[in-house]
Amino acid sequence: MRTQKQARAAVLVLGLVVVAAVVAPASPASAAVPGLVRIAATSVSDSADFHSATATCPAGKVLTGTGYELNGVTGEGVVDDLRPNGGPATAPTAVTVGAYETEAFAGNWSVTAYAICANPVPGLVRVSTVGASSSADYHSTSATCPAGKVLTGTGYELNGVTGEGVVDDFRPNGGVAAAPTAVTVGAYESDATALNWSVTAYAICANPLLGLVRASTVGASNSVDFRSVTATCPVGKVLTGAGYELNGVTGEGIVDDFRPNGGPATAPTSVASGAYEEDAFAGNWSDTAYAICATA
Repeated sequence: MRTQKQARAAVLVLGLVVVAAVVAPASPASAAVPGLVRIAATSVSDSADFHSATATCPAGKVLTGTGYELNGVTGEGVVDDLRPNGGPATAPTAVTVGAYETEAFAGNWSVTAYAICANPVPGLVRVSTVGASSSADYHSTSATCPAGKVLTGTGYELNGVTGEGVVDDFRPNGGVAAAPTAVTVGAYESDATALNWSVTAYAICANPLLGLVRASTVGASNSVDFRSVTATCPVGKVLTGAGYELNGVTGEGIVDDFRPNGGPATAPTSVASGAYEEDAFAGNWSDTAYAICATA
């Protein structure tokens, strides 16, 4: 039989255990995409008609998103190929950007490819959809993630049009409270061509990520030759991928700059989309930037 002293000691110990259980700090939430960085690679600068660059993730990292920048060509160059590698059973690790002159351009220019990279992400794959091939002025197709997966990043490829097609709509679905699961790519002919051509949409997809959403910013609508807009992730989130949309310009606007911020030691948190008129255009038009964001 316990003494009164032993009973008091037992109560004291139990009380300490309860207090410890109450005040113990909660474990912090895990990052959805640990090790996120932005890698860049730039082609040679010269006056050739076609330029290409491939940005490759550091060893041990995978590609979650893409970006590009045309340098020195100001509305006379168009990205024909923004192609992540990988496949429906293989995680992407690099992105290739290819760009043509839309019209003869005498100056030197180059292209920069941007790869958004992270430590291995569960279930990461690249899926694609090829649209119909025809000589129509406008083509569109969508790539949708497999059931149960979400969209982290995007890509596209124009097939058979070699500098005469411009992507006007590069739009992830989703919203401020909904994870994206698909990307739509729409492209116009910049000049009339009799060629048959098509659009390929690429979706980089993963198992559900903590806090994944799509943010967007719409720029001013006016008739100036150049405009730029930036979509920024909500506080506490980082950028895994992005997209853009030109509104009202139907083949006469070219996105020259589709640039995630960040660097080789810094996680991106925003994307800038800058666009020029390819030829003089009297109407009002605007540019929308889309940011795909997950919990940091």
